[in-house]
Amino acid sequence: MNTRRQFLRSSTALITLPVLESLGFRAFAGSKPITPPKRMVFLGFGWGVTKETWFPDKTKTSADWPLPPGLKPLARHHKDITVIQNLANKFTNEAHWGSTFWLTGANRYGEPGQSFHNSISADQVAAEAFGKDTRFTSLQLSCENGEEAGHGPGLSLAWDRRGKPVSGFNNPVVAFHRLFSDDTTPLAQRQAQLKQKRSVLDTVLDDASSVARGLGKEDNDKLAEYLQSIRDIEVRLSKDEQWLDKPKPAPAEDSLEPKGEIAGYEEVKLMYALIAAALQADVTRVATYRQPVSSLLKSLKIPFSGHNLSHYGPGPRMDASQLRDAKQAELLAGLIDKLKATREPDGTTLFDHTTLAYGSNIQSIHYLDNCPTLITGGGSGVKLGQHLVMSDPKTPLCNLWLTLLHGNGLDIASHGDSTGLIHELIA
Repeated sequence: MNTRRQFLRSSTALITLPVLESLGFRAFAGSKPITPPKRMVFLGFGWGVTKETWFPDKTKTSADWPLPPGLKPLARHHKDITVIQNLANKFTNEAHWGSTFWLTGANRYGEPGQSFHNSISADQVAAEAFGKDTRFTSLQLSCENGEEAGHGPGLSLAWDRRGKPVSGFNNPVVAFHRLFSDDTTPLAQRQAQLKQKRSVLDTVLDDASSVARGLGKEDNDKLAEYLQSIRDIEVRLSKDEQWLDKPKPAPAEDSLEPKGEIAGYEEVKLMYALIAAALQADVTRVATYRQPVSSLLKSLKIPFSGHNLSHYGPGPRMDASQLRDAKQAELLAGLIDKLKATREPDGTTLFDHTTLAYGSNIQSIHYLDNCPTLITGGGSGVKLGQHLVMSDPKTPLCNLWLTLLHGNGLDIASHGDSTGLIHELIA
């Protein structure tokens, strides 16, 4: 234990370099610009889209494919977005479970005797590689309650290797201060608090070995899961130790700090701005956002809940569903604007090094096929400006996640229920 902790303390000096990179410094006073890091962002929303007007015409897949009405606000970025049709999660059978399996592709009944099982999400696969050198391994943003994002266990899009949800921040005020506000508690006091937490964990781990003797298999499995949770806490404490004496960066926009109560359209807009600021400051390189829907509808003066709107038909509900789609696309266009306007030290933009995936696990109503899927950003090196219609109407959505992960340098064999790469995307 002592050797490991000495190594962690001795490695803290290595952590400062990425922050210097994001500020435009040159490595060790050299003249060669530092290559900006890769980033990945996953934006998910519950309740689906208006299928008649969100999806492009399947018969038009040429280079000049027309944008459908639901994506018209993205017209200025038409050449930088790709829409992919006929993707779905093979095992998904719960339309009301929001985005629970969107990034995992897991089989809920994959563990015998259990009514719920999940696996690691695509963002956390990336975070394991990208999060080693940043203050936050990954950033999870969500909304205040389950009805906002769609039902299902947990509000996070992110799931760890044990199939447990990764916690995050449910409102922009908390997210802003966690990302950018320094703790005013004296350093010595914070160090003492960490030491005390360490002591508690050491005691638990030491006692666990004696408790394990004589337990049956089921109890041993439960104990192993509990101990893994303890080790996860230990990893987070190690991360805290590494960054304890380093001040947080200030966001590039002075007006970014939330003022007053924010909900709906303005909440999503601010969360997008926080994601862009966090990537720019290099406090994290991986982010997910499980977005609000019902509060967005309220802010647009739409008198339907997210669930009722997904069961639209011709008339007021369909009109409202189309308005929601357009406003969501408008917000996405604004985020792409920010990424394109943010310059990297080498003269490229944040957009050039970010992979952004946008969509839902559900098409509309209870239809779980043809998940709405849009990708943008140059981080994965995939072909943008395309409208792809996969020949197999049940192509795994995880094939896309696997392709994007490969494009970011992560040479993994598979992800979730993937069956291979989407070669039409590979440049």
